[in-house]
Amino acid sequence: MSWKRVCSASEVAEKSLKQFDVEGVPVLIANLGDEFRAYPPLCPHMEERLEESGICEAGVLTCSKHLWQWDMRTGEMRGEAEKPLLLYEVKQDNGDVLVNIEKELEYEYDEETDDDDDSFWD
Repeated sequence: MSWKRVCSASEVAEKSLKQFDVEGVPVLIANLGDEFRAYPPLCPHMEERLEESGICEAGVLTCSKHLWQWDMRTGEMRGEAEKPLLLYEVKQDNGDVLVNIEKELEYEYDEETDDDDDSFWD
């Protein structure tokens, strides 16, 4: 296990997301009000920055770009989501948020093909 201090608990407002860099690993911290969660910073759908496009409400994270949703405590898919949300293990210690980082969690994204909607312009 490799627990790393990410931030002070007071640095992330309730029902919000904030991205941090932990020794070169980008980590998104969510304050659910009664606890914290940590995720990779990009939406698993189309690599949107969740710090900018994510909405935290009632324990559900919604990416406002395409309305994919997840249970923030478990990472389980809700609604239209087709991939679960990856989570880092989190704990609090003396007012700090710590994340267990063994390695960077990353999503596998589908490769774009030449068959895009814009291909008729080629």
